[in-house]
Amino acid sequence: MDSTAYFGQWGGSFIPEVLHETFRHLERAFAEIKSDPAFWQEYITLMSTYSCRPTPLTHAENLSQHFGGAQIYIKREDLNHTGAHKANNVMGQGLLVKRMGKTRVIAETGAGQHGVATATMAAKFGFDCTIYMGEEDVARQRPNVFWMEKMGATVVTVRDGSRTLKDAINEAFRDWVTNMDTTHYVFGTACGPAPFPEMVSWLQSIIGQEAREQILRQHGRLPARIYACVGGGSNSLGIFSSFFGEADTELVGVEAGGHGLDSGQHASRLCGHDASPGVAQGYKTMFLQNSDGQMLDTHSVSAGLDYIGVSPILADHWEKKTVRFEAATDREVIEALDLTMKKEGIIPALESAHAFVQAFKEAPELSPDDAVIINMSGRGDKDIFTIAQAFDDPSWKDFIIQRAAAYQK
Repeated sequence: MDSTAYFGQWGGSFIPEVLHETFRHLERAFAEIKSDPAFWQEYITLMSTYSCRPTPLTHAENLSQHFGGAQIYIKREDLNHTGAHKANNVMGQGLLVKRMGKTRVIAETGAGQHGVATATMAAKFGFDCTIYMGEEDVARQRPNVFWMEKMGATVVTVRDGSRTLKDAINEAFRDWVTNMDTTHYVFGTACGPAPFPEMVSWLQSIIGQEAREQILRQHGRLPARIYACVGGGSNSLGIFSSFFGEADTELVGVEAGGHGLDSGQHASRLCGHDASPGVAQGYKTMFLQNSDGQMLDTHSVSAGLDYIGVSPILADHWEKKTVRFEAATDREVIEALDLTMKKEGIIPALESAHAFVQAFKEAPELSPDDAVIINMSGRGDKDIFTIAQAFDDPSWKDFIIQRAAAYQK
């Protein structure tokens, strides 16, 4: 990153004047912790004693045999505390908040995983906590809302715009402008104004550091390919971080193809043809927008990938062709989820299942001597309402109807 916080032509810090001093304070605090080995050791200790780090790298032997090509390995971020890679970022930012002496945290959330992780961190460190969540996401991720509230967070339903992640981000920024002296915005992904893209990807790099050591120990050499889903980009950058520049390892990011890239109902910024360069929410990247710069509605079966923008770091890698981007449709995601559950007894989150789709398409092309890693960014049991609906499961529908009737008595 250069001195103006850009990655190539992407990134920057497009913020209102009132937030300039808050961001300068954050930049100084981040620079201090990044250069302080004691902070990273404190972070590693916290994640190993409070969370579940290092998370395992599981050899998916049944899937490997089923496809008959490369050996498939799964990096198990689903076993991280709170069920996703999101804990890596929020726990690190929690330590930073303590150093800055602030007492309140706010966050946006889509699928709810970042919201749950932030509420968990706030409970552990004793911070007041407010989570902003789009009305549509509240409806489809009600179990996560329940846990956030039970851990003491205030969940604010955002009813503006498309009522999804981008609108939650806008509301969180409005809160921060009003309460910046006491409040830190725990940004959930590697987007937004500097220093958030670099800071979030740095904290998530723990995934790649572990995965590199694990694959060398278990397979004997680096993987031929690494697959990760791409919404904002934090889990993909986390695992890619230790493999950039490796000529023998191809990095593949998988976006939300929704109902298809030609349908207008997807969330693919770098693989599709509906995105263009723009500035919004404090940074420059590829956004899904029309010719007038109005943001388009997005669609994905997974709330966590249902976002208009993408990390400026990934936009730079896309432009330089150092990461390849693909897209998986909703239907492909459900099929890959179904197969993974039945073959391995593992339940990927809907977001993570996008990466499984592309790995399953390409593993047969490779040799059994090759390995591929799928970054399983989260677990799917938290998505049970959405997954059951996507499967159109009749027994689940009967259960919901019976429970609703019991509540009405």
